[in-house]
Amino acid sequence: MFGFKIVDKLQKFGADIKKNELKYHSKRVLVSKEFTFDAAHHLHCYEGKCKNLHGHTYKVIFGISGYVDEVGLMIDFGDIKEIWKKEIEIFLDHRYLNEMLPAMNTTAENMVVWIYEKMAEAIKERNKIINEQGARVEFVRLYETPTSFAEVRREWMEVE
Repeated sequence: MFGFKIVDKLQKFGADIKKNELKYHSKRVLVSKEFTFDAAHHLHCYEGKCKNLHGHTYKVIFGISGYVDEVGLMIDFGDIKEIWKKEIEIFLDHRYLNEMLPAMNTTAENMVVWIYEKMAEAIKERNKIINEQGARVEFVRLYETPTSFAEVRREWMEVE
């Protein structure tokens, strides 16, 4: 029915598609990127097994929205990764979170707000430097286990 087909003619920029055709729309879009990290922590003032030192493989998902530029990109996924690696992950991966994060109980609920703030600050700085297309963090979701997560959204952070 549908077989494998070799491309007959590779589309060439300037001949088959022009620069003014690269941007398809002017709508706000959301891109998402996820990362994992391993870390240890324990909770204070908590009567459960999490009061003991233990570790997790966390997963964090970022949702970043904005408008596309003249070539149809809002933000490069590689740029999100660079921010994650240089600005956030260094405080989290293979770390004792109680020692690395600001004074807080290292609950997923506290950590997700800290992660949101770090990414939002980095995106705001990028907007100033490279005139990003109105990029902003819409949400951050932090999984502590495969079935348990905390989430924060932009509208909650801006209202309160």
